[in-house]
Amino acid sequence: MARKFAALGARTVLADLDSAAVSSVADEVGGLAVPGDVASEQGVTALVEAAMAEHGRIDVFCANAGIGRNGGPEADEDAWAASWEVNVMSHVRAARAVLPHWLERGKGHFLGTASAAGLLTMLGSAPYSVTKHAAVAFAEYLSITYADKGITAQALCPQGVRTQLLEATGETGQILMGATAIEATDVAEMVAEKLGGDEFLILPHPEVADYYALRAAQPERWQSGMRKLQRKVEERPV
Repeated sequence: MARKFAALGARTVLADLDSAAVSSVADEVGGLAVPGDVASEQGVTALVEAAMAEHGRIDVFCANAGIGRNGGPEADEDAWAASWEVNVMSHVRAARAVLPHWLERGKGHFLGTASAAGLLTMLGSAPYSVTKHAAVAFAEYLSITYADKGITAQALCPQGVRTQLLEATGETGQILMGATAIEATDVAEMVAEKLGGDEFLILPHPEVADYYALRAAQPERWQSGMRKLQRKVEERPV
């Protein structure tokens, strides 16, 4: 997304835990790198302050950090806590940091990267599914609460994207998403097209809209289909 936005003329400020990687991309796009943990209040505050000092305003905040932890209720406390911190609280803390600026300006845009799992579910990962649902809910809250104050919020909900996060899902992820996985550049193109439009949900995999509608209208039928997938995953050769 940073590369796409820069190509369209945007001035970018990038954050990541990997200081070498984020500095490399920032140099490539002519942006500012702010290495740090944007899941923490200190990290997101440093990012916002750096952006304001460099450019005097923030037009769009992309809350894009995410992690995946496998397991169900048996997943340990650290897996659940890390999932909440990165997948949910990073969005909350970002909004807390930028809202005063946006409310004063009467303008701002929040893009929360969630996942199709936030509309559906992710087999094999309760922490991911639950927190991505929360990320969508938080973006929806922002959209409803602040729309009349000039602030737009959208939720980006792809299925499989060929990134390290997808690779980390292993064989289960490949069974569920490998065949339909798309490139990060494809997602960036759609974001650039849809950002600031009338659609709350940005869906790089358009079929997700049909799945989401089926899940809402016929939850029993939807769950029956998902249980078949669950059995397929469980029965795969080891």
